[in-house]
Amino acid sequence: MARSVWKGPFVDGYLLKKADKSRASGRNEIIKIWSRRSTILPQFVGLTFGVYNGHKFLPVIITEHMIGHKFGEFAPTRTFYGHAADKKAKRK
Repeated sequence: MARSVWKGPFVDGYLLKKADKSRASGRNEIIKIWSRRSTILPQFVGLTFGVYNGHKFLPVIITEHMIGHKFGEFAPTRTFYGHAADKKAKRK
């Protein structure tokens, strides 16, 4: 179920602080975050976030097309190696 429009997008508070601090410094360093549930805002465009997937931090460069999506959508938590039946087909 979607979040109510009157509430606005959910973003963890520490995330906004880290983004503002990174913009002010002018350096393009990776901002490590654990908040996969936070929504991507227009202020984040051009920044690089390291989104934690439970194992390591995956670098995600934010573009205009990602606004409104969640950070977790761009850092998959599971590795798909293929189906068992596909191995036979690939050998030929």
